Amino acid sequence: MRTLVLLAVGFLTMLPDTADAQKRGAAALHALIQQEWQYQLERSPTYASVQGDRRWNGRWDDLSLPSIEADHQHNLQVLAKLKTLDRKSLTAADQLNLDLFRREYELWVEEHGFKTYLMPVNHMGGIPEGIKQPPGVQTAYQLADTLRFQTVKDYEDWIARLEGFGTYVDQVLALLREGVRQQRIHPRIILQRIPPQVAKQLVEDPADSGFFSPFRRFPASIPAAEQQRLSASGRAAVAKVVLPALKRFHQYLTEEYVPKGTDKVGIWQLPDGAETYAFLARKYTTTGLSAEEIHALGMAEVKRIRAEMEAVKTRTGFEGTLSEFFRFLRTDARFYARSGDELLMRYRALSKRIDPLLVRLFKTLPRQPYGVEPTPEAMAPDATTGFYYAGASDGSRPGTYLVNLYRPETRPLWEMVPLTLHEAVPGHHLQTALATEQTGLPDFRRYGYHVAYGEGWALYCETLGDELGLYTDPYDKFGHLAYDMWRAVRLVVDTGLHVKRWTRQQALDFFMENSPRQELDTTNEVDRYIAWPGQALAYKVGQLKILELRTRAEQALGERFDVREFHDVVLLDGSLPLDILEGRVQSWVAARKRGARQP
Repeated sequence: MRTLVLLAVGFLTMLPDTADAQKRGAAALHALIQQEWQYQLERSPTYASVQGDRRWNGRWDDLSLPSIEADHQHNLQVLAKLKTLDRKSLTAADQLNLDLFRREYELWVEEHGFKTYLMPVNHMGGIPEGIKQPPGVQTAYQLADTLRFQTVKDYEDWIARLEGFGTYVDQVLALLREGVRQQRIHPRIILQRIPPQVAKQLVEDPADSGFFSPFRRFPASIPAAEQQRLSASGRAAVAKVVLPALKRFHQYLTEEYVPKGTDKVGIWQLPDGAETYAFLARKYTTTGLSAEEIHALGMAEVKRIRAEMEAVKTRTGFEGTLSEFFRFLRTDARFYARSGDELLMRYRALSKRIDPLLVRLFKTLPRQPYGVEPTPEAMAPDATTGFYYAGASDGSRPGTYLVNLYRPETRPLWEMVPLTLHEAVPGHHLQTALATEQTGLPDFRRYGYHVAYGEGWALYCETLGDELGLYTDPYDKFGHLAYDMWRAVRLVVDTGLHVKRWTRQQALDFFMENSPRQELDTTNEVDRYIAWPGQALAYKVGQLKILELRTRAEQALGERFDVREFHDVVLLDGSLPLDILEGRVQSWVAARKRGARQP
């Protein structure tokens, strides 16, 4: 008995030291995470601006080679600091923060070795802040259209940015030249789409430039004399700096860069191309799946979805082959709006129809609103059917669901439901808005984005149309299957292009054979996969994992399974790698089995 008492006393005397160590470790981790978040914002002022942080609104990102190398060395130093932290002394929540934070920096360090920064330009992005283009990783359409312009300082910051644009473009040109020297360059079929986009910005009158657009919409609170001063300065900056820089960029593209693009497609032809693709597949899917495994998974999904398509085709009463049904869906006038205005009206009405249905499947809904707007005309010909642009963290800009009204005769109505479920609610808007509202999470998790999670979630949401009563029409259901097929085809085509050395035409043929999507969309999609290796793999891989986790939870819990609680578990920890997400769901299932409400 005396021995037990002594042991108990010894244990109790250790508790304060343990608690102190835990506090010190947590404080050190939190300080480093916050310090690094501020560092990343300052190093990427355009991203900070999009987030609503205006502290560096007068600057562009520093894309010089010395700056890129300095960032790499900084990331190595951060990893070294993380090694000094005692993970075991942290709470479970902080262990997760540490693991996710370390993983992010390890990924950046590894990617630096593949020199992807030497290929900064493609038809979807390159100098995205100035040229309206489809979304890359952090920016979507022209920066001038997304920022707040309410004060004199907002306009003066923008003028400072315009005056620094020449340096920014010259840094991009230096990266391109170094990429050519090291034989790291996109295929010519991709590069030749860029000069026409730049040419649209080479206006005669500086006031017609997209960079000048803020000076066409002054708020009434700014006096007329100040408006004239700011407008004159803005016009001068566009004329003396922006337009000459764009001309230099266009000239280099047309005379030197585009002709050096490769004839063949596929990252396999670049130095260490096979290793680069293996890394990108792992980065985007957050799994260890090999290219061969992903290709086989895609083929199996294509086979499964074709069988479901045959069944739905029969429901419609169509008696021809599946290929003939595809042609019917592509060409029959009943499936198309008569104008872009009608198409936009339909998208807005559909969004309003979906919003009140969400409570059936979701316990927690975001407070942030979203709007449905047309894709800017300048980028529409090269853009996808629709995409989502997240709101600003300071509340100055809502989330925006952009729908493409270019050539409405190529935008079938049967794709509207799955597209809206994916891009708006309960897809990207609901997920990203909820993540940003989780103030108990560190900022890098509130605003971070793992593609397999985010796109996998949005693709999973397309399957929820049945539970929400949105696929009662067989053509809408076929639209869902067409979108599911689209992502299954991606697994086959992306790996086919970059590993199996498919030609662009092989990819187009496989896509058209298995999907009813229009040729314009198909061409844009295949060129996207060529320009952005590995990214398209994330959608289907993520969706299948979330579906698998839900099925396993339903089977394990039976009547105790609550889909609204399941969605909270998936959503309220922010964007996660798939293996971490799986662990969170497993913990929740175990807790529910014990009768607890939380893991």
